[in-house]
Amino acid sequence: MEGGPGQQVGQPRNQGPVDLIGGPFAVIESDPGVFTSLVRGLGVMGVEFIEVYGIEPWAMDHLEPYGLVLCFLWRKDSHRPADFDDPAAEKVWFANQLSDDSCATHAILNVLLNCPGIDVGPELEAFKLETEEMSPLMRGLPADKRAAMSSLAINTFNAQKKKQKEEAESSRPRPTKRQKVEEKATKKGKEKAKGSPSAEDSEEGFHFIGYIPAHGKVWELDGFKSGPLEVGELPCSSTSQDLNLPERKKAWIDVVRPALRMKMERYGGSGEDGGDIRFNLLALVDDGYIKASDQYLYLKQEKDCLEKHMPHGWDSQVRVSPIVLEPHFAARRMKRDMEIMQMQKEELAPAWEACVRSLMSATVAVEDEIAKGSSANTDHIKRTFDYEPFLSRFISHLHSEGLLRPLLDLDENGKKQKATGTGKKG
Repeated sequence: MEGGPGQQVGQPRNQGPVDLIGGPFAVIESDPGVFTSLVRGLGVMGVEFIEVYGIEPWAMDHLEPYGLVLCFLWRKDSHRPADFDDPAAEKVWFANQLSDDSCATHAILNVLLNCPGIDVGPELEAFKLETEEMSPLMRGLPADKRAAMSSLAINTFNAQKKKQKEEAESSRPRPTKRQKVEEKATKKGKEKAKGSPSAEDSEEGFHFIGYIPAHGKVWELDGFKSGPLEVGELPCSSTSQDLNLPERKKAWIDVVRPALRMKMERYGGSGEDGGDIRFNLLALVDDGYIKASDQYLYLKQEKDCLEKHMPHGWDSQVRVSPIVLEPHFAARRMKRDMEIMQMQKEELAPAWEACVRSLMSATVAVEDEIAKGSSANTDHIKRTFDYEPFLSRFISHLHSEGLLRPLLDLDENGKKQKATGTGKKG
């Protein structure tokens, strides 16, 4: 009998079960910084996740998102097979969730791989091409080594998985309940615990789904369901390129807004028991730093162009701002340069002053984006860094030096010392 791939002839065949699902995924926090770090780890640049605090036009329309990811407290719902019987759904890239705690990763992939305006990088691009002819069920098997999502979602956060579970176990007042929840989740695979979750197992019930515009419609992408679920049709049939235009990005939000409201009412605060309002909505948008940097470079180039066309002694006609700028080259300059070349001399000074004012605002915007990115990266490092080795060695050294007991106010027998009134009265 021939051996399997990579197995030498004469070696005993491994009789253990083949794990197609792969190892457990780490639980991912519903935080825009975490999601942004996740997609950048996949090689996706030029986009970021931000948190949305409302679904009204004033809160969403200006964001022009590529897609949305909704986190909510999951309860089983029912859909007829006819709800997923849509020929257009076959064009949507969709993968079923088969691994525990992988709903966030699947939501990210289901959104990213349906946004043609985003450069997803070579790994995800190859992954999409290789899985193009697969069924949603087969796409959900991250054990395939071709799947970039497996190495990312498991390896990036899985270093903390075991420790997080141990801490959660020790902090729960009734661990038997936790055990029952885990046994139930293991037995039923994709299904979550039914009924109203208690305070102890509510953590197990949170779920991520995605919303995207594609092929003339808006879709809900839930890894627990058999396929993409149509939310509604776009105002007019749009090509993939048209969906990247700002007006197209705003149009699909009007379609998805009622679906989001219905989802929140069904799973949240409109219930008879007051419901649960713990929702979290993340939007996939253009990278704020890149947008601010582009605007900064655009205005700097405009300022330089204006100065070149100003007459001699122009600096005495305007209020020169002490801005220190580094040389950069910006795109989008040709049209504006032509406009400046056609300006009259009396128009140049006001245009220069307006440009400098805008440039100062752009500088502040760039600095804000840098500070925001630095803060998000710091938070990400704090979440994923393993402090246990340092703390273990630190406490061990305290103990070996005989400093641990005094710090804990313990005597030589490990008992709490009684307070002694040795202090002098003033």
